[in-house]
Amino acid sequence: MINRDTPLLAVLIDAENTSARWAKEIFEEIATIGEASVRRIYGDFSNPQMKGWSDRQAEFGIVPHHQPQNTIGKNAGDIALVIDAMDLMHSGRFDGFVLVSSDSDFTRLASRIREQGLDVFGIGRKNTPEPFRKACKRFIFVENLTAKALDDAQGAAEPKNDPPAKAVPLIQRAMDKINQEDDWFKLGQIGQYIAADNPDFDTRSYGCAKLSDLLRKSGQFELKKSEGNHLVARRIVDGARKSAGK
Repeated sequence: MINRDTPLLAVLIDAENTSARWAKEIFEEIATIGEASVRRIYGDFSNPQMKGWSDRQAEFGIVPHHQPQNTIGKNAGDIALVIDAMDLMHSGRFDGFVLVSSDSDFTRLASRIREQGLDVFGIGRKNTPEPFRKACKRFIFVENLTAKALDDAQGAAEPKNDPPAKAVPLIQRAMDKINQEDDWFKLGQIGQYIAADNPDFDTRSYGCAKLSDLLRKSGQFELKKSEGNHLVARRIVDGARKSAGK
């Protein structure tokens, strides 16, 4: 990977598999990861359904790659995206890629880029097949980026988030994998171990902005600040549950 203060990213968007109404939130999220140096979008823009993306291209500096659907059942846009990704990867100019799609067809592409030693971030819906999510270093659900996007995608009648208690097994598994005798674990380490096994882990999926909030709301962990002013956590034993749960 190239050494830079800010990672240089190539953002490749599958227009036919991603709604334009999420464009603003997607690029705001990408800005927290690195610099979106290349911004390309792929699809058949002669299709009226692509009008939303056509309207957003200038706003976000996205370069459109129009790929007419020459054969029924074959997605020319996907093929063009993969070809461009390989060219960009071999250029050696980028620290990572952002693949914006919910299509499992990009699973092998994500794996191949990571084999090259580059980071791959995926952004897509919660119904994205697991193989693609697992192939990425991190996979971000668009439903977590905005409450409006969640309502549009899932319907207001469905629950917006999983309860914090559902994350407890992930947190406990991470603690078990950290090889130390001390009962207190650094939150940074916990987060790293969880993400390594679960690229789609996001505290926002549980209605929490930060990992510390998630641990507190789960009611299963005690938190404090260490000597270095870092937050640390440990499992709550039955005798300490009442005082720690305040």
